[in-house]
Amino acid sequence: MDTTSPTAFVNGGLLHMHVGRKVRAVIQVTRSDVGFVMGKSADDRQLVVKGSPPVPLTSYVEVIGVAENDNSIRAEIWTNFGDSFGMSYSRLNLLDLFEPC
Repeated sequence: MDTTSPTAFVNGGLLHMHVGRKVRAVIQVTRSDVGFVMGKSADDRQLVVKGSPPVPLTSYVEVIGVAENDNSIRAEIWTNFGDSFGMSYSRLNLLDLFEPC
């Protein structure tokens, strides 16, 4: 598991390309329980984030952690982004990944 490389900013569709590596994602929380949070990524895919979320937990969070598989992240860092954060910002950032140089 390589967690020393730079952190990749991912959505649900890109997560499978980074399994075992450190990733960063913004999700809209849809469910929270002890030890995990479920939410929608910027591309509307369902993700499971394992770990201990902050209390209180807002509707939008950024997580940094290790991608476990194509739909889950083991979070190391959680950042609340509030209850009205727009996911369009995340979509624009991901478009930059595919911009030709």
